[in-house]
Formats: sequence, structure tokens, C-alpha cells
Amino acid sequence: MTAVTELQQWVHTTLSDKGWLPSGPLLLTPLQGDAGFRRYYRLNTEAHLIAVEAPPTTEKNETFVYLANLLRQQGIHAPEVFAVDYDRGYLLLEDLGGKLLLDCLEPDTAHCLYGEVITDLLRIQQVPTKNLDLADYDQPLLRQEMGLFEDWFIPQLLGYTLTTEERSMLHGVFQKLESLAAEQPQVLVHRDFHSRNLLIRDGLAPGIVDFQDGVIGPITYDLVSLLRDCYVRWPVDQVERWALAYGNMAVEVGLMRPVTQETFLRWFNWMGLQRHLKVLGIFARLHLRDGKDSYLNDLPLVIRYTLEVAEAYSELLPFADWFRERLLPLAKQQAWYRDYRTAGNP
Repeated sequence: MTAVTELQQWVHTTLSDKGWLPSGPLLLTPLQGDAGFRRYYRLNTEAHLIAVEAPPTTEKNETFVYLANLLRQQGIHAPEVFAVDYDRGYLLLEDLGGKLLLDCLEPDTAHCLYGEVITDLLRIQQVPTKNLDLADYDQPLLRQEMGLFEDWFIPQLLGYTLTTEERSMLHGVFQKLESLAAEQPQVLVHRDFHSRNLLIRDGLAPGIVDFQDGVIGPITYDLVSLLRDCYVRWPVDQVERWALAYGNMAVEVGLMRPVTQETFLRWFNWMGLQRHLKVLGIFARLHLRDGKDSYLNDLPLVIRYTLEVAEAYSELLPFADWFRERLLPLAKQQAWYRDYRTAGNP
């Protein structure tokens, strides 16, 4: 019996118990997957439903269900969970419908759409963290993530071997980024808050998915994930205006004390650098280990973000110079490479 057949049998039994079976044969239509190992299927039922196969050995299903219920209690439109089999990794979820934010973004719609999504982000971050059953986005976890850049992007994708001095320099950069992350107010963090995980629905609040990696961490993490999205780019001055406007709103609702614009942008920019170093490693791993080659097309934009931030701060200039001198020549030899300086331009 195939995995899909087993899932279909579970879905059929679950729907039968709830009286939700369609009048004809039950059909599971595969949907586009994501960077994880989850598989999604839309059901041909009158109720709008999605069946998910999420292997319990790799996916955090308990955290997903916990956060789905928590977010819904806060008025955030996460999918309702109708049934779950933790042992087999099967879930029956509300189908939120709508279009991906990525597919709706145009220069004349971006301001309004980001306004809607940032409003929800502020509401997520106002969830009290004191009793949340979530991990902290602390130094070991931040270092583990940036280690993906060191372990996958540099040696395995580019074929470059770090010297002892280079590794020390890199770890010094990691330490700077970790320290600034710890300095920020700590809130509920979605951890993958970007245009492919946000659904725009006519007349309804945005739908939010893929939050099973949620943690308690720095206030700018989700904001920079959204505004310096690995799949779409906006001009630097526009992104900074959006970021500062968000910072003002965060102060107004009591999420943070007032800080200077320079301080907030440093938080924002350096948090983005941490994320983009991680993403360079993740996209390399998705290609090399998991055969998900499409993510290679997004590497030039992530490189652009990485160098733009590193070049803007004197403390990070040695890293930027090293990246350009040592890694860029190797990147240029790769089939996926295109000029990072124009990546993401219209």
C-alpha cells in the first residue's frame, strides 16, 4: 500500500466520522510542496479542506497544531485543525484558499498588502510569551542556523575550503550577529514569515501558514523575513521606510521601548544578514541533499542582500571583502549564477 493510499484511507475514515464525505469518489489533488518534507492535497469536499502528510521524523506537527490553535485564539487566521494522527503524521486542515502574497505583489499594491500583513504580524507578536511552550531563538540555535552557510554553501556547493583564519573571521561575524539578536525585545516568532507563506483573500484577513518552526526570539526577525524576502525585492529606501514605520507601531502597542532609527535599522539589517546566511546554506542543502533545484535560482538575490548589509557597516566590511574575493568567483562558475547586483530587479 502506497503512502498516498494510506493517507487517503485515513482521510476517508475521518471524513466519514464527521459526515463530510463527498457524494462521489473522494479525490486528493496534490498541491505544490514547500522546502520541507510535507505533502499537501486538496480534497473535493463541500467543506474547504486540505490533507497533509507530514512525516513525524522530520516535521514538528505538535508545534504546528499548538500554534495553529494559539494564533486562532488571538484572531489570526491560521488554518483550523480538524483532525490529526501524530504517529503517522497526517493532518486534516482548513483550506484557507486565496492567492500567495507573492503572486499579488505589484508596485501599486505592495504598500496596502504589506500594511495588512504587518498588522497581523503585530498581533502575533503581542501574544504573551511567558508561558509559551516554545524554544528560545537563542545563541546556540542562531549559530546552528548560520552553520549551514559554513557547512553547505561554502564547502559543498562552492567547493571552497576555509582556512583557520577564515573560519575565525566567520565565527566573529556570527558572534556579532548573535549578540545583536539577543539585544532586541523577544517575541513570538513565526520564523518563515514571507510571501510564499501568506495568503491574500478577497475581503478577509490574510491567511498564515507554515509556522511549525515558531520560537521566542528577536522582534525584527519576521519583519526582515517579510520585507527582505528571498523571492521578491523592493528598493532599499522603501524597505527602510516600511521597517521604521513598523518600529513606530511596535512602540505604540508596547512591544518595545523607543530606540533611535539607527538602532532599529541595525537590529533589522543584522537580523536579515543572519537569516540570509542561513538561507544560503538551506538553499544549497535543498539542492544537494533533497534534489530541490529550483531554490538555486533564488541564491543571487540572497547574495545581494548579504553583501548590501555587510558593505553598509564597517564592522562587517572584512567579511564583505572576503565574500567578494573568495566566494563570488566560485559562485560565478555555477550554472545558477547571475549578476547578484541586479538580482530581484523588475
